[in-house]
Amino acid sequence: MDTSGFMGGLYRLFDWISKMALLNLLWIFFSVLGLGLFGFFPATAAMFAVMRKWIYGEDDIPVIRTFWTSYKREFIKSNLLGGIILAAGIVLCADFLFIQNVADESLSLLYAPLLILVFLFVSMAFYVIPMFVHYDMKIGQVIKNSFFVMILNPVSTFSMVVGTFGICFALSYAPPIAILFSGNLIALIVMKFSSKSFDKVHAKSQMFLQEQ
Repeated sequence: MDTSGFMGGLYRLFDWISKMALLNLLWIFFSVLGLGLFGFFPATAAMFAVMRKWIYGEDDIPVIRTFWTSYKREFIKSNLLGGIILAAGIVLCADFLFIQNVADESLSLLYAPLLILVFLFVSMAFYVIPMFVHYDMKIGQVIKNSFFVMILNPVSTFSMVVGTFGICFALSYAPPIAILFSGNLIALIVMKFSSKSFDKVHAKSQMFLQEQ
């Protein structure tokens, strides 16, 4: 039995687990540091920025420094983006609840279309932060392109939605584990499928340009 290979694999496993746990602790700490409301979106963007580097093979990056650099650089812009998404989500939820509880039958006809709109919005929102950290775009472009990528990649979108709700469901049975593994696992799934979608769209665009 090759014990050196086994020990090497075990070391890499524990190294990955410790990095993931550190990333989640940073995400929680810097979310709180920004008073929650103002810290959540920069901390989430920073977490996704670190995860993106890992997915593309940059395993040896300094986690704390990379996180902090992204947190500072994107603090204002990520809060603006997050504020827009949050406001749109609140409006949609308010409209949905209003129509759901209204007695007017003419307005109740809007229930199904609004439900579809809410589903599309939630699906698009999964791509917003990955798009934000993957490309250097203006906020409007991030939102617009997130929608198009979502439409063009239904399998990845479905996988992200199911994976995220699956993690949340599993963690609901073990809340203490969420301190070390919650946002990081969601970021891993979302960034992994988003990266595949971005690469696929990029390959298609390159192929289209070559054909012109």
